Amino acid sequence: MAEAGQRPGASGLAAEFEQIYRAHVQEVTAYFARRTADPQTVADLTADTFVRAITSFPTFDPARGSPRGWLFGIARRVFAQHCERVSRGQDVTARLAGRRELGVDEAAELVVRIDAECRGRELLDGMAALAPADREAVELVDIAGLERTEAAAALGISSGALRIRLFRARAKLRKIVGEEHE
Repeated sequence: MAEAGQRPGASGLAAEFEQIYRAHVQEVTAYFARRTADPQTVADLTADTFVRAITSFPTFDPARGSPRGWLFGIARRVFAQHCERVSRGQDVTARLAGRRELGVDEAAELVVRIDAECRGRELLDGMAALAPADREAVELVDIAGLERTEAAAALGISSGALRIRLFRARAKLRKIVGEEHE
């Protein structure tokens, strides 16, 4: 058993990562389901996030932030890279090169999850008027439910900077929502 302040050995790391995976896989899947309605893409992005997480897990330092914030930081980067690939037309080629297609049951389950996140996608569409940095802050805190410290860590900013972004974004969203209901 590892002493206080130390990480467990290799087999203990596997068990620790498994706990983190089980605790957060649904949240990470929902994060991607709010961004795309394609079940295959949701599955691929979720898998890519956890592949990157498991390969970097031995260097994860819990003293620097929560596992949840760390995973969402990885998920953000995975999604940004996905968007870059799509804009360059590389996504289809990469997906077809060695990745397995989802089974009917797996795709149906992801379609249900994607449908459950429909409101989240609608909110994200409405947030298009926000600056990208403000939009990400609202998404992580208000939609994904991260604590402010976790969201700040995922975004690579201070808690104070996050509070400012949230204040500014929420004020603009209230104005937008108010205009739509008049």
